[in-house]
Amino acid sequence: MTPSSAPASGPARPAPPERRTAGEPNGPLDLAMIGNCSISALVDSRGRIIWCCMPRFDGDPLFHALLGSSTGSADDGQCFVELEGLQRSDQAYDPGTAVLRTHLFDAHGQGVEITDFAPRFGHHGRMFRPAQLVRRLRPLNGHPRVRIVLRPRGEWGGVAPTLTRGSNHLRYVLPGATLRVNTSAPPTYVAEGNWFSLHSPVSLLIGPDETLSGGIEQTARDFEEQTSLYWRHWTRRLALPLQWQEAVIRAAITLKMCQFEETGAIVAAMTTSIPEAPDSGRNWDYRYCWIRDAFFVVRALNALAEVGTMEDYLRWLHDVVRDADGHIQPLYGIGLERELPEHIVTSLPGFSGMGPVRVGNQAFEHFQHDVYGNIVLGSSQAFHDHRLFRRADRRDFELLERVGEQAWKLHDQPDAGMWELRTKSRVHTSSSLMCWAACDRLSKAAQVLALPERALHWRERADVIRRRILEAAWSDRRQAFAAAFGAHDLDASVLLMAEVGFLAANDPRFVNTVDVLESVLCDGPFMRRYEAPDDFGLPQTAFNVCAFWRVDALARIGRIEQAHESFEALLAQRNPLGLLSEDLDPKSGRLWGNFPQTYSMVGIINGAMLLSKPWSSAV
Repeated sequence: MTPSSAPASGPARPAPPERRTAGEPNGPLDLAMIGNCSISALVDSRGRIIWCCMPRFDGDPLFHALLGSSTGSADDGQCFVELEGLQRSDQAYDPGTAVLRTHLFDAHGQGVEITDFAPRFGHHGRMFRPAQLVRRLRPLNGHPRVRIVLRPRGEWGGVAPTLTRGSNHLRYVLPGATLRVNTSAPPTYVAEGNWFSLHSPVSLLIGPDETLSGGIEQTARDFEEQTSLYWRHWTRRLALPLQWQEAVIRAAITLKMCQFEETGAIVAAMTTSIPEAPDSGRNWDYRYCWIRDAFFVVRALNALAEVGTMEDYLRWLHDVVRDADGHIQPLYGIGLERELPEHIVTSLPGFSGMGPVRVGNQAFEHFQHDVYGNIVLGSSQAFHDHRLFRRADRRDFELLERVGEQAWKLHDQPDAGMWELRTKSRVHTSSSLMCWAACDRLSKAAQVLALPERALHWRERADVIRRRILEAAWSDRRQAFAAAFGAHDLDASVLLMAEVGFLAANDPRFVNTVDVLESVLCDGPFMRRYEAPDDFGLPQTAFNVCAFWRVDALARIGRIEQAHESFEALLAQRNPLGLLSEDLDPKSGRLWGNFPQTYSMVGIINGAMLLSKPWSSAV
């Protein structure tokens, strides 16, 4: 099969190899993601499924080995294929797809190929995306000896399943769910983890307790072919930049898989409790829809002409706004759940033994005023884009005006800020900036709808907020925009001023702010969020999206070469599958934080779109 897009044409850095060897520097986050917009799973460099929540992204993990074992057994909470005498492995996605292939080889050159994916394709006029993983094995050279081990557990690793068997399937009965594994491998060998020689391909379909209508091998083969074809058609429609195409395609597919398509919600990451830094206690559950993060995802995919994700997300967002009584939470559950109470799970030791493991997120109780700007920004394209099945109309505008009223009311009031500080409340510059953006975009939407009085109303409010920010957020002492009104400490989020159109990029105040932020928050191309201590002290790692914001700012102020160099340095920190987590240790290059982080993957797309040479320069 051939890639669906033209080869990348980039600057000095060569494109990453199609395959890679296990054990690269990103360590435990040397992971691949598979998914179908209903479920997802994380697969390590040896083909072990070590994280998968079913039947939703935010559910109880059936495979939880990413966060350790409740029993101390190395096999618990995962699904793996072990090759006798394993010597090396390599792994890669099929180009332009979410189909993953892992190769395991022994010392004699015998090997096995593991193909992993979650089915996704059109069927009977709708999208077929079951809560199911498909795992296919085929021998590579000789007759390798393997064992297939499935050790799902329930209630965060605390409960072992009851196992029942059929002629071609196994059932793992857990509290509230039953996992069925249809397999063409001998079920006894799978149930007991026995070694056997692999003479011909075998498949496993791992999902709900439903009878399979067709043959196992035929079904698995058909699902693979149709899923691969779906993703190739999807990526073929992307409006890619000339350069860094493979990086952009991988980021786009990853972002698409982070949408829970049933409702349209977009999760911030697929994991919980991967610490932002070693033994930091900064362990959070990101398997929910932050309105802020979702806006950035929608905007990045829109830039690639993939508006379907936005249309699905706006369905979810519309219900959030309609149900609100004024105040809107910064995050909700993917099924519009308002209450996401945070608690600590004691049954699992945590990522690399670094607990705690948290479920839920206390930030749902926060007041984060930038949310109102993110809602309007995320919706504003729908007033202008003629490609949409349903463009936004006056009723949508009137609904968004309710959001704008909150932005106006709260633009100079203290909040927890976009970094979700738990014990400190200030008038954060970034929150006020997004309140300005809400009023600014409402004015522009009113113009499109031929509502001149409303356009003037929102323009006047935007101008008031703008003057307030310019006066209160500027620090004469630092000669830069500060983190909060009247403060002098610095925060990378003010780099968004140029991106959202608040200031011209060549405004001397913005240029100077970029210089000061670089001198204080940067370690080479990497950037920390802020300089002031928070609830846990000073941040120890760089925050990947901040580094991409810096790339954007450098490009906008004309420092193109520096922006290129920084962008290349950030791309080099992706794991071997092209994915990024939330944070990074500037010294070791090791990834930290929840994975894969949508913010970070958005940065890849935005940077490439901004910096790439035009197509006209090559064709």
